[in-house]
Amino acid sequence: MSGRSGSGPGWSRRLAVLLGAVTVVSGLALAGCSAGGEDSGSAVEPNSAVEQANPEQPAVGGAAPAEGQPNQPARDPDAPELAVNQRAIVYTGSITIRVDDVDQKAAQAAAIATGAGGFVGGDTRSSDPSSAEATLQLRVPADRFTAAVDALAGLGSQLRRDIKTDDVTEETLDLDARLATQRARVENGRRLLAQAKSLSDLVMLEGELARREADLASLEAKKRRLADLTALSTITAVLLGPNAEDDTRDEPATGFVAGLKGGWRAFVASLEILLTVLGALLPWLVALGLPAVGVGWLVRRLRRRRRPAPMPARPNGPVSSPGPSASS
Repeated sequence: MSGRSGSGPGWSRRLAVLLGAVTVVSGLALAGCSAGGEDSGSAVEPNSAVEQANPEQPAVGGAAPAEGQPNQPARDPDAPELAVNQRAIVYTGSITIRVDDVDQKAAQAAAIATGAGGFVGGDTRSSDPSSAEATLQLRVPADRFTAAVDALAGLGSQLRRDIKTDDVTEETLDLDARLATQRARVENGRRLLAQAKSLSDLVMLEGELARREADLASLEAKKRRLADLTALSTITAVLLGPNAEDDTRDEPATGFVAGLKGGWRAFVASLEILLTVLGALLPWLVALGLPAVGVGWLVRRLRRRRRPAPMPARPNGPVSSPGPSASS
């Protein structure tokens, strides 16, 4: 009984100590949570300040954009935004037309090109009545290319039309950037040349400046050529008379007929090459062959004259003595 009564106060002290420790730990945890809440609030304040300074910029952390503003990706301010009509496109085309009068329709085709603001770059004609034809190289502005081709098709019976486009926008932009860089290098070289103080530096800088100016002139020539191709399109108009054959008609690429035609063309080409070689060798054969034949004939004739005459052959059997005469 005395042992149990003695243990009661000890358990009470232990329980009091345990409760005190729990209280201290709870207080520390609450203090940490309150400090974390204050730090979080202070971390949000800079973002809020940025949003107030630049309200169009979305908040850090993927916050939703403001109402009425689309969620668009960020753009490069230096990237050009080109519409379809602002792109650099090279148009080339060819058209074959059957006409009744080649010269008259050729004059009309030239008028179509000049009326569209272009010109005739080339004119090749054949006046043979059996095979009259004309080939015109027409240069027209790019924005009137399609209208010019349609107008040419109305000159007669269209046999063939081939239109090609080449987008050179990226090449044009790259060439512009290279031109700007090269011009800056030339200006820098001229400035350094003006500041040269010794003869060796002057000679070196003059050579470097000449090389840079040559590179700049080459780039400018490419730029002018590309600008010409994009500004003026090229149309090849082939006008065939009533009796002219269409040599540009499409042929089957495969099949027995195509193989037969290909084999015949190869045979004719090989025969032409063989005849050409024989024609080239014939003068040499005549110049060297006839003297060789004459010398050979003369040598054989001399050998025949020097050869001795053959001896008569003797009989192989024994020589028989003459028999007794009939008188005896």
